[in-house]
Amino acid sequence: MLDFIDARIVAAVQILVAMGIARFWTTWLRTEHEEPWLPTGYVEHERCFVYPDSVLAALMVVAAILLFLGNALGERLTLVCGGMMLFLTVIDTAYFLQNGMFAKEKGGAEHLRLILVLTVVCLLMILRFL
Repeated sequence: MLDFIDARIVAAVQILVAMGIARFWTTWLRTEHEEPWLPTGYVEHERCFVYPDSVLAALMVVAAILLFLGNALGERLTLVCGGMMLFLTVIDTAYFLQNGMFAKEKGGAEHLRLILVLTVVCLLMILRFL
């Protein structure tokens, strides 16, 4: 669908996002989460996502390398990564909505920005190789 986008661009985006995921969790795990508006169980809920996000980041790096090498398996693995990211984005969106975390006083702009970036990236990965 998006054949006009060079596969190397998608590969570069995957590497940047994988680095962003690693940076996010490195920072998040070192930060106290004591904001009074955070829902009960927030830390426990979020901590569960370290594992699937880490798997996603690792797979995106592998897919990117394969894309850079011109290996067709990179396209299929990118589709898998796009699906994984879409699923995780839907979960984040639902959690933010259920807990009012798009409100300005609850970091809503940051949460919305995260959802928009993840949505664009997963659509890029899916629609480029569909």
